[in-house]
Amino acid sequence: MSIDKFAVAGATGRLGRHVVDVLTERGYQVVPMSRATGVDVITGEGLAEALTGVDVIIDVASWHASEQEAATEFFRTSARNLHETGRKAGARRIVIASIIGIDKATAGFGVAKQVHEELNLSGPLPARILRAAQFHEFVGQLLDWQQGEVAYIPNWPSRLVACRTVAEELVDLAIDPDAPAQPAPGTPIPEIAGPRKEIVSEAAGLLGARRGIKVVGVDNPGLPDAEYAAGGGLLPSPHAKLAGPTFQEWLDTQP
Repeated sequence: MSIDKFAVAGATGRLGRHVVDVLTERGYQVVPMSRATGVDVITGEGLAEALTGVDVIIDVASWHASEQEAATEFFRTSARNLHETGRKAGARRIVIASIIGIDKATAGFGVAKQVHEELNLSGPLPARILRAAQFHEFVGQLLDWQQGEVAYIPNWPSRLVACRTVAEELVDLAIDPDAPAQPAPGTPIPEIAGPRKEIVSEAAGLLGARRGIKVVGVDNPGLPDAEYAAGGGLLPSPHAKLAGPTFQEWLDTQP
């Protein structure tokens, strides 16, 4: 049975817009879902109408802050609504984006994403998960969160990856006829990461130079699971796919 129609939750977000672009370029029907398009995955407004006739849901909707309780409630509610409404609409599966290393998180946004993964795997729709490294675009967000001419950025190692690369891998996973409906016990969850190991603060320094912001790398930023991240917890597993431009290569293509 062919897959023709996709719904994308979080379609106007940092990753979602790339998912919509990839699906459109490949000739699929796409239903972009966000509050901007009149669909709210939390209240359910417009959701049943948007999912009518959809074969696969790709969920890249995310919470805007790291506070654990609020983020957990967002993911719990969105997962429930997408699964229940998607099942009633006849969707065949849901595919979600998650974060590399999230299984070891003990606090904050990481724990919320753990809950998100667990709820999807236990929901009525078969679920596929793709864990990604930190986005190139995330570096700019780190700078945006701090006001002034100096930004203090964690010295965390990561294989930063472009959102476009993650979007392409998500779509590949969504349409793959051989991918299991649910990860078998002991089977690793697929991962996508960038081509080289980079230090987040060093990448931020490259972008900060463009913006006139001085970047200072810090070893203990006071964030949840900072010690774990500093020790390489955000780096991909050996089975990860490595693809896309380096941060510098990506930066060179940005306006």
